Amino acid sequence: MKIIQNLLAVSILFAMLTFTSCRTEEVEIIEAPQEEVLVANSPAAILMKNIATNDGSADNIIDNSNCFNILLPVTVFVNGLEIIVDSEDDFNTIEAIFDEFEDDNDDLQIQFPIVIVAADYTQITINNLAEFTALSANCNGPNVSDDDIECLDFQYPIIASIFNANNELLDTITIQTDEQMYNFIDTINVNDIINIQFPITVTTFDGLTITVNDFNELVSTINDYADACDEDDDNDYNDDDCNDCTDNQLTNILTQCTDWTVDKLERNDIDLEDNFTGYTFNFTANGTINITSVGGNYTGTWAASGSGNNISVTVTVPDFTDLNNTWILHEIEQDGETKVDLRLGDDRLRFESDCTGTGGGNVDDTALTNALTMGDWYITYYFDDADETANYNGYVFNFASDGNATTTISGTATPGFWTTSAGDQTALELNLNFGTSVPLDELAEDWDVLEVTNDIIRLKDISGGNGSNDYLTFERNPSGGGPNNLSIVLGSGNWVVSSYTDDGVDETADYNGYQLNFDSNGTVIADNGTPINGTWTTQSSGSVLILDFGTSMPFDELNDDWDVVSITSTQVKVQDVSGGNGGTDILILDKL
Repeated sequence: MKIIQNLLAVSILFAMLTFTSCRTEEVEIIEAPQEEVLVANSPAAILMKNIATNDGSADNIIDNSNCFNILLPVTVFVNGLEIIVDSEDDFNTIEAIFDEFEDDNDDLQIQFPIVIVAADYTQITINNLAEFTALSANCNGPNVSDDDIECLDFQYPIIASIFNANNELLDTITIQTDEQMYNFIDTINVNDIINIQFPITVTTFDGLTITVNDFNELVSTINDYADACDEDDDNDYNDDDCNDCTDNQLTNILTQCTDWTVDKLERNDIDLEDNFTGYTFNFTANGTINITSVGGNYTGTWAASGSGNNISVTVTVPDFTDLNNTWILHEIEQDGETKVDLRLGDDRLRFESDCTGTGGGNVDDTALTNALTMGDWYITYYFDDADETANYNGYVFNFASDGNATTTISGTATPGFWTTSAGDQTALELNLNFGTSVPLDELAEDWDVLEVTNDIIRLKDISGGNGSNDYLTFERNPSGGGPNNLSIVLGSGNWVVSSYTDDGVDETADYNGYQLNFDSNGTVIADNGTPINGTWTTQSSGSVLILDFGTSMPFDELNDDWDVVSITSTQVKVQDVSGGNGGTDILILDKL
């Protein structure tokens, strides 16, 4: 069949294309089938260009802009923490920091200048926030025009042929990338005769590979899948955390793991998880929930259906209506402990299990259990934004091996209960509940265990409200001493770094030969012949050691707010859990 269309001068077309081509040495007469001819502004050309358009929504967690993305690497400050983003994996790091606390105000600041890549792959340098805001003002939100199609992709290479008006083959072009495809489609005009070598292959968002034999099939396939996935243009970074979840996977996890606890419960902006401290939940395959606590046993039902990010989980417990809802499965986490996160709007229910059935499960709680259940204990330190230790003067605590507990003051006993499980920032946590009477209600938390001996138990909790740290210390001696003597201990004599590990990497050798002297005026000197000056102070009545050596290496690595793990007259052990990746740094100072 004869095709009578004119071709633009090949020199103009080639000046606009950046991909490889090979010019035929002799003119060939070839009849191009009509269904394989690509016409400017045709449905096929428009859809192919939309697939090849640069997707600007992948990095919306940084720029909140659908129609461009930022050229990596870029430096951002997330809740004050500096993050160098050099791959899309770092988007998950930012999301993890945002998700660390549900009740804080998340903040992200971009370090300028940056380079952005527009939908047509044009690169633009942005020098400051004002320029960025002006450019992105009309480029965000779910209703912003966004023509790119993200639910399927071309498999390259794709070969295109260019003909003149006499159907003479002028050139064969090999397209290798989306950017080359976009520029190729963008340069076609009504006089061009373009033939695509079929079959070509496309892959869909869910991993399906489809072979397409002509433009009619291509248009049909693209239209079938164009709106089949969530393109994340709405800036809801959390809505794709369960892409690969199934209801069978959820059922297996809930029924095979045992002794679940309520790690998080928020209804109408009110945190309610403390009401379930000491309660354990066990899910059966027949849809029953068995709930156990010191106060009694309860039952409820559960059911799950759906797939991916649309799995509904219906929980019904007549005795605890705060749990009742048809929730949406948000995420399943299996890292140390297992967490099942359910959400509906701003409400949230998260179950946690160590997946081994009893006690601390896959964490060793032997030392804590042995010490806790032996003899009397006294609270010698309690800090919640202020030192409130005096509120617990006179209270005597006893812990039984069956999980029951009692605190007595002036002959009046108050019952309670305790359990252990995997901690949030440490390997082990102690879960306490002595009811709602003041001041014992303040103890109802999941406390990370910092130190355990037969004479002292140090605990820490990150408040769910404002992210501040609470500290609790039990001792055998009611007069204690506990963490309150840190300033006195460090202020006497010279010290050395006997151990320093940074996220498991031993870097102690960097500090060999240095002696540290902590002066009562708040200065600290590290000296190996050449002194390094710094400052030190304590907070939370000695539960936190703050060091600052400025930029002086290697002591700049010690600049941090350190949680005190243990103190003796000759050794101080502190630790810091990173807010970025959850790694743990441990510093041990020994007295000379």
